[in-house]
Amino acid sequence: MKQVNAVRMPAVGADTTSCGVSALSECVSRMVRRYLLDIGDTPCDEGLYALVMREAEAPLLREVMAHHDNNQSRAAVALGINRATLRKKLAAHGLI
Repeated sequence: MKQVNAVRMPAVGADTTSCGVSALSECVSRMVRRYLLDIGDTPCDEGLYALVMREAEAPLLREVMAHHDNNQSRAAVALGINRATLRKKLAAHGLI
C-alpha cells in the first residue's frame, strides 16, 4: 500500500520552522490553545491528554469509516491498527 503524508501548510508566525507544519498538526494546536484559553486555571479532572484523545478518537474513526464506505478491514489498514482493535474502538464509541 502506498504511504501518504499529511498535507504541509506554510509556516505561520515567528515560532514555527521554515519547513512548515502539517494541516492536522496546526488544527490540533489551534484547538488545544483555544481550549486552554477557555478553561483558564480550571483543572481538567481526567487530564488534558486523556480528554484530547477521547474527543479526537470518535471523529477520527467516523471519518475514516465513512471514507472507506464502512469497510472495517480497509479502515483498520488505513489507521494502522488490527481490525479487532478497530471493532472494539467503534463499539466503545457507539459507532457500531
